[in-house]
Amino acid sequence: MYTLLHPTYFPNIATFSVIIRDKVIWEIEDNYQKQTYRNRCYISNDQGKHMLTIPIKHVDGKEGRQKYKEVQLDNSYSWQRQHWRTLQTAYRTSPFFEYYEDDIAPLFEKKHFFLLDFNLKTIQTICNCLQIEMPLEKTMTYCKSIETQNPIPKTLDARHLVNAKKEIQFVQEVYTQVFGSRHGFIENLSVLDLLFNEGPHTVPFLENQNLDFIYA
Repeated sequence: MYTLLHPTYFPNIATFSVIIRDKVIWEIEDNYQKQTYRNRCYISNDQGKHMLTIPIKHVDGKEGRQKYKEVQLDNSYSWQRQHWRTLQTAYRTSPFFEYYEDDIAPLFEKKHFFLLDFNLKTIQTICNCLQIEMPLEKTMTYCKSIETQNPIPKTLDARHLVNAKKEIQFVQEVYTQVFGSRHGFIENLSVLDLLFNEGPHTVPFLENQNLDFIYA
């Protein structure tokens, strides 16, 4: 089964469960939309669920329609330093943060220019940490209906998972989180939360998730 997905910023656990289970095709020919995981992810810190947002440059200095692959990062302030410091503060006491720290840190040390390219690098980095192959196939054109777009049979359209405001019916297994005793378990955070807390158990955990939410 092939699955069509948007590359997002350190994808959440539901999305990464799909990445690790199916043959993924990346949607790169769509228009950028707000309120999606394209430029945000959620982690857990001492305050509870916390959003990390990547600032982007808007067309002509204002919000307008532009291709996702043409969206540039707004590096006018040090958002990378801010994100990395937030991750360090949130996860420095987690069991596996130090183990993966040297793999994740370079993403926040080198300046990047395009959102899509950076998101793909975050996914590649996680794949490297998990010692799995990074999906490389990408769309060549954009079509609203997958039936008219893709020549590959048995392709599932999971592009709706990019919508950060739409709840999905994802029944997730529980694992130990750093601030779980304070805030309770917070589900479907960025795969970073799972990686730093579960380490080498991340792959079997993702493989064991129920993917029925794709069809909802």
